[in-house]
Amino acid sequence: MEKIKGTGVALVTPFNADKSIDYKGLESLLTHVIDGGVDYLVLMGTTGESATLSKEEKIEVVNFCKEINKERLPIVLGIGGNNTMQIVSDLQSTNLDGIDAILSVSPCYNKPSQEGIYQHYKMISKNSPLPIIMYNVPGRTASNISAETTLRLASEFENIVAIKEASGDMDQIMKIIQGKPSRFIVLSGDDGLTLPMIYMGAEGVISVIGQTHPKEYSDMVSFGISANNVIAGELHKRLYAFYQPLYEEGNPVGVKACLQVLGICKSEVRLPLVKASEKITQDLKKLIEQ
Repeated sequence: MEKIKGTGVALVTPFNADKSIDYKGLESLLTHVIDGGVDYLVLMGTTGESATLSKEEKIEVVNFCKEINKERLPIVLGIGGNNTMQIVSDLQSTNLDGIDAILSVSPCYNKPSQEGIYQHYKMISKNSPLPIIMYNVPGRTASNISAETTLRLASEFENIVAIKEASGDMDQIMKIIQGKPSRFIVLSGDDGLTLPMIYMGAEGVISVIGQTHPKEYSDMVSFGISANNVIAGELHKRLYAFYQPLYEEGNPVGVKACLQVLGICKSEVRLPLVKASEKITQDLKKLIEQ
């Protein structure tokens, strides 16, 4: 699974003022990140506002991205949720041609036990025709995948190939890195912690800021992985000021505001999210100008 090492970018779904999908903006975004040197694309994640897209819209967006990408970069597709059997159905009914792996978030709202999380991913593993990247993000799901559960799944199911770790718990992440099978990949799910995680043994990231600053961020990851710590550290410091305004009012609110400042796509989001405040927009504009 060399394809999912390095910098993956969790793409936003651009919208027009009437909240319809902005395909012109999406094409501009795809060109920006592909030309910027990222390693792979991640579609239909949280950053893509997949929770507010209809099934038909998801299909249209994925097909459009495939068409623009023209197989230049690998594609990871988000298929997750808190209804395990619905995920199984989606895996069986979705056209996965041109998709290289599945990103599946741990269930939100249900708050399953560790055994419930294990059985959830076991069922997905048995029904997925593609490699699976688990996604641990307790801040959104209200439950954590423990290091022990991650290692149990990584050891027992060969098609569970990686975890996107966004717990922010460095002790937990280190336990996973130390105890995992050699084939299993740990990816950062937190832009600000990516470089420290790489120093610990992570092998990449699924990033948000990678779409506003694809060259700088993918360079930082690449230099970090190759142990060129001086340059990686300088890039990390240069980008660090962006993280607070990018996430202060929620994701993808901040990154869309930043993309609008850059002239790539509009800052429109769908309810229940609302556009970034003028303060956040101006803060991002000042950082970009600097």
